[in-house]
Amino acid sequence: MPENPVKRSGKEASRNKFKSVGDDERSSSWFQSKGGGPQGTFPRFILVMMFGLLMLFVVQRFFTNNDAPEINYNEYKSLLVRSLVKEVRVKTYDDKSVIISGELAAPAVLQLATGTTLQTSRFAVRVPSFSQEQADLLDEKGIKLKIEEGTSPLNTFFVLFGPWVIFGLIYFFLMRKANGQNGAQAKNIFSFSKSRAKLVSEFDVKITFKDVAGVDEAIEELQETVEFLTNPEKFQKVGGKIPKGVLLLGPPGTGKTLLAKAIAGEAKVPFFSISGADFVEMFVGVGAARVRDLFEQAKKNSPCIVFIDEIDAVGRSRGAGLGGGHDEREQTLNQLLVEMDGFTTNENVILIAATNRPDVLDTALLRPGRFDRQITIDKPDIRGREAILNIHTRNTPLDGSVDINVIAKSSPGFSGADLANLVNEAALLASRNDQELLTAENFEQARDKILMGTERKSMFISDEQKKLTAYHEAGHVLVSIFTTGSDPIHKVTIIPRGRSLGLTAYLPLEDRYTHNREYLLAMITYALGGRVAEEVTFHEVSTGAANDIEKATDIARRMVRQWGMSDKLGPINYGDSHKEVFLGKDYSHIREYSEGTALQIDNEVRAIIMGCMQNARTILSERSDMLHKLAGALIEKESLNAIEINEIIIT
Repeated sequence: MPENPVKRSGKEASRNKFKSVGDDERSSSWFQSKGGGPQGTFPRFILVMMFGLLMLFVVQRFFTNNDAPEINYNEYKSLLVRSLVKEVRVKTYDDKSVIISGELAAPAVLQLATGTTLQTSRFAVRVPSFSQEQADLLDEKGIKLKIEEGTSPLNTFFVLFGPWVIFGLIYFFLMRKANGQNGAQAKNIFSFSKSRAKLVSEFDVKITFKDVAGVDEAIEELQETVEFLTNPEKFQKVGGKIPKGVLLLGPPGTGKTLLAKAIAGEAKVPFFSISGADFVEMFVGVGAARVRDLFEQAKKNSPCIVFIDEIDAVGRSRGAGLGGGHDEREQTLNQLLVEMDGFTTNENVILIAATNRPDVLDTALLRPGRFDRQITIDKPDIRGREAILNIHTRNTPLDGSVDINVIAKSSPGFSGADLANLVNEAALLASRNDQELLTAENFEQARDKILMGTERKSMFISDEQKKLTAYHEAGHVLVSIFTTGSDPIHKVTIIPRGRSLGLTAYLPLEDRYTHNREYLLAMITYALGGRVAEEVTFHEVSTGAANDIEKATDIARRMVRQWGMSDKLGPINYGDSHKEVFLGKDYSHIREYSEGTALQIDNEVRAIIMGCMQNARTILSERSDMLHKLAGALIEKESLNAIEINEIIIT
């Protein structure tokens, strides 16, 4: 295999390969400050030279008297007595100093203030003051007299150059502060158009594909992408071309950015990392300039990889009606489109981007030739969760009671970030109890904290409120147990957690990717079980069921409008009138169905909810003894798990 052009022998050569972008060009440029100054400023030696020339000018202009030799005051009086003076000019300054300069009728030998003698026809003398009597004396001798008022050289200097000195000091301290905060990455007011991408070296990132689990297909695709750069001949000999871009799609927490870090750790080529928000500034045209600068740097360091995180910040669909044709975000997107696939080709530069909002991206950005590959990264299944937990617990001391497979089974729907948080919370709980090993109980408590929120044991609740909450949660539990297709109960508590006074947690037995009608009706039924329990027991209802009603209504409305689960309206999608116009597309608020259809939709939603509510009422009415027994156990113990609930119901 031929040697990669960016590889060098030796550790030092590898480090040099990943030096700051544009070092070769900027080091030879006269716009770089020597000695670690901010980029974009003048060199220090030029600044020193300019300052020296300025001071030379000031000295020559204000501190010399046209090369006239200075004599002492006694010599000046002797010249007046001998009538040798032809013309005199008196200049008074604001600091009360007086300088008299004059010209003799003929050259004469004069004694200078320094004690030496010189033959000259010009002279200058400093006198403490100049009075009217002195002026009359000069006039009597027929000497031409000219009196001027001047400004002291120091005052003149500050008037002319003071503002510039102050500005320079302010600029110096601001730039020094910027250097202290950002080091080599310090930015000044003249570098807005420079890309803020960071060049990541193989020594900076310790994460590799071995540290990523649960996304095997994505890893395989990205490994091939890296191989395109390191061994292009393998693909070129069969006519394959290097992909222009790879887009990572998926919900938050599934590991998109972690995969990018793994690519940086695996790739032996320069890796540029930047966020989509770093392109856009308040100044028009800055985003497009930064895109150009980024790709110019990438070309100089090719073959390389450019990673843009959260690309939806600049890649949203154009024409949203939120600005004119000169919208800054649209200019940035247009420049990105041109750089990815325009007349100028970017050979051996692969763009990798990540987003959790693919629905708002511009279609021109998603077409082949720009993002040739779109890799979906979803939440892990049970095998993926087990592999992720093994990675996060490999440096964690575990007790013999901990079974990773059991934890993976009991955490369906958890993303990679959720699982990492689960392990971390368990470790924090263990350290709080001064444990040396993590136990299964630690993981159980950590999972409950994530699912239900933190316990608020210090919150005072009256006995009446506690009783109402107990019956409400008991209603949820009983309706769920005796409703076909519902999820199993994991735990129920009347201890306030998060924003709830009480909470019932469900734990599905398996990962669900689709939901049938029976399961959706069961969700609505046990969501309304708490309200029905209050109604059956106390013959009144409270505001505690507000969130339950909201969830039930949302499911029922989706069943009718989106999922075609209404026999009367049929399998027709009636749209979603709650879409926002600020998502980057031209969504319309115009309803796509008639008033009659809207009335039928409302009737169908109401029928579903009332039917489920009647089923819940029937279940609780027939099992009122179980309801009272379960509520009493909750009042006594405050929390019940699945095993304790089953024991109460069976007995």
